[in-house]
Amino acid sequence: MTDATHPPSGFTYRAAREAGIGRGVLQGTRFLAPFHGVRAERYERHPDVDELLRRCLWYLPRLREGQFFSHATALALYGATVPPREERALHVSVHRPSSPPRTRGVSGHRLQQRDPDVHLLGELPVEAPERAWVQASRDWTTDELVVAADHLVRRDRPLTTIRALTAEALRMRGDVLGEPLSLVREGSESARETLLRLVLVRAGLPEPELNVPLRDTQGRTIARLDEAFPAYRVAVEYDGRQHAFSVSQFRRDADRWDAIRDAGWHLVRILDHHLSPDPGIAVAKVRAALIARGWKDHGRRFTL
Repeated sequence: MTDATHPPSGFTYRAAREAGIGRGVLQGTRFLAPFHGVRAERYERHPDVDELLRRCLWYLPRLREGQFFSHATALALYGATVPPREERALHVSVHRPSSPPRTRGVSGHRLQQRDPDVHLLGELPVEAPERAWVQASRDWTTDELVVAADHLVRRDRPLTTIRALTAEALRMRGDVLGEPLSLVREGSESARETLLRLVLVRAGLPEPELNVPLRDTQGRTIARLDEAFPAYRVAVEYDGRQHAFSVSQFRRDADRWDAIRDAGWHLVRILDHHLSPDPGIAVAKVRAALIARGWKDHGRRFTL
């Protein structure tokens, strides 16, 4: 059994036979057959190993010259959240006139002739983030695209820019991606933060500033506010903890919440059940806080 935290690449059945491994061993219970003609050592799932990365490494020996991971697979390898329906199949592309792969568990794509812009993530050849995002746009909703784009352009570790995404979208699809592009922001640091922002704005609330540093009178940072309305001193924080969490971390967070309130801010904590399945709960909590601090609602109600 290999070290589960360092998933190895797969190997071809042919290479194994040439190395002297018998057919019986290759067809027995010692190895997995994740793709046609590929074998991989059996393993135990490990929380520190991304299963998509493991499957990409297994498929690596099948990649032919010019082929690379693309679409949703590339976005997931860059760390973006992808829709659950995209979590299983691998997207592999090649440029014309080469033929795309056709095998179980793989969605093959043949792209128009164009200079490649492939990045190496470790051993894996991966489509450029801008192109992968536009490729995925043909099958994704607006919110799914904004979540992925927010990840790609986030301030602390940007993989691309809104300008580059826009240029690539115009090049590949014209102006059809204007709506999702208009909603992309650089400050979001999680998928749920992005979805919360979209829900609030669509409900007619003002757009929050993202991950704003809050400092005391001596200039020391008290906290970074997930979503902030400085004009009303209202802060919104998404707390994604479900069941298990560190007691010491909870204590630190509780002290930080008190510090935010002591600085004169109204802190609204949004938990998962406030956002899903009924986002109206989150909207009502934030709307009430803003009104209490002087915001004028004017009866605006948009689609959630």
